[in-house]
Amino acid sequence: MELLTPSIGLIFWMLLVFGILVFFLAKFAWKPILSALKEREDSIDSALRMAEETRAEMAKLKADNDRIIAEARLERDKIIREAKNASDNMLAEAREKAVTEGNKIIADAREAIQQEKTAMVAQMKKDVAAFSIEIAEKVLRKELTDKKAQESLVSNLISEAKLN
Repeated sequence: MELLTPSIGLIFWMLLVFGILVFFLAKFAWKPILSALKEREDSIDSALRMAEETRAEMAKLKADNDRIIAEARLERDKIIREAKNASDNMLAEAREKAVTEGNKIIADAREAIQQEKTAMVAQMKKDVAAFSIEIAEKVLRKELTDKKAQESLVSNLISEAKLN
């Protein structure tokens, strides 16, 4: 049982050693341990603050990225709209030019046809007149072969000339 109940001498020496230990710890170990703990606490607080700042900065960057993406989409839509309008304008101008040129070609063709028609009519008139004169000549030669027929034709023509 002696082991279970310590003697007074043992308690004294234990208290003395414990006191010396506490003194040395207080003199040499507590300050460095406490300063290390304080440094550790400060570094943890600093890391937490930095993490919070980084989180806020990341949120800001994400917002900036979203804004930039939205602006880029708007710019892309604007460029697409402008390109579509430009192509529509070019198509409209090309159509107008084609219609104008087509109308000009048709007008030129009509004018050429009219000129050819006029020339053909004039040529036909010349040909008909030439044929008529030729036929009249042949008829007159045939009918005016004798002297009596010539005199009657001349008298008929004179009488008609006086009537007109």
